[in-house]
Amino acid sequence: MALLAVAGYVVVQYITGGSGGPGCKVVSGKGDGASYEFTPEQAVNAATITAVGTARGLPERAVTIALATALQESALRNIRHGDRDSLGLFQQRPSQGWGTPKEIMDPTYSAGEFYEHLVKVPGYTRLPLTVAAQRVQRSGFPQAYAKHEPDAALLAAALTGQSAATLTCEGRPAATRASGPDGVRAALVRDFGRDVLEPAGAEVSGAPTAAPTPSPSAAGGTGGRTVTLPVTADTGATAGRSADRRGWQLAHWAVANASELHIARVTYAGREWVAGNTASQWRDPAAKGTAGSERNADAVRIVTMG
Repeated sequence: MALLAVAGYVVVQYITGGSGGPGCKVVSGKGDGASYEFTPEQAVNAATITAVGTARGLPERAVTIALATALQESALRNIRHGDRDSLGLFQQRPSQGWGTPKEIMDPTYSAGEFYEHLVKVPGYTRLPLTVAAQRVQRSGFPQAYAKHEPDAALLAAALTGQSAATLTCEGRPAATRASGPDGVRAALVRDFGRDVLEPAGAEVSGAPTAAPTPSPSAAGGTGGRTVTLPVTADTGATAGRSADRRGWQLAHWAVANASELHIARVTYAGREWVAGNTASQWRDPAAKGTAGSERNADAVRIVTMG
């Protein structure tokens, strides 16, 4: 009976798009066959951790360390329990000065706190990952982080934009409130900061400055609305990253958040991801003569389901 109950739960999670089973996958951009499968819940948290790191101008190595740490501490789940008073993605403890329980349960805050401590570790980018992570975490199992490095490196390469068209999700809507362009904008600001919308000249709060452009939905209808994010080379704290890397980071972020934000389609640089496609691949729409086959890399276009 117990096994039947577990099997039933997994089936329900699969059908409804819940976070109980893998619905996302990242593959290596090196063609070596490496891959990692994970849930929509894990995808959202991994995208947030990565965005917080890159918004601070930190290198991909810092993101890899952060992701491996969260994989070990919480399996990339924002959990409300742990050893003693440990909480959240990184199992940070209020009693140890990491913040209030409410703050620690905010993935953006907890990721920021992790990076604040990591950058104070001398030469952290040159240290073995498990050593760098342990200098921050002070874990009772200091070698445990190392086993997550391969998966964390795959996630970091995709979510920083280093590796193009390598992260996909099935995109079944989660059992949450419906979203739309405003929800996508709010989530972008939450993870990247207000500057993420500046190139588009968009309002961060309230109604957008212009009506969203109608765009075909994933099913071929016209119910979706588009958030367009012009892509330029990074400046300021993140100066030095190419426009292409910036574009793929935003595109992969959108796919990682597809279930949560009810995103139907993402297009960038002549490639397209469509929710509900079982293969969950980035395809070239021009190859089949389908609509929406823009080949330029001047913008990431995110089409919501409503």
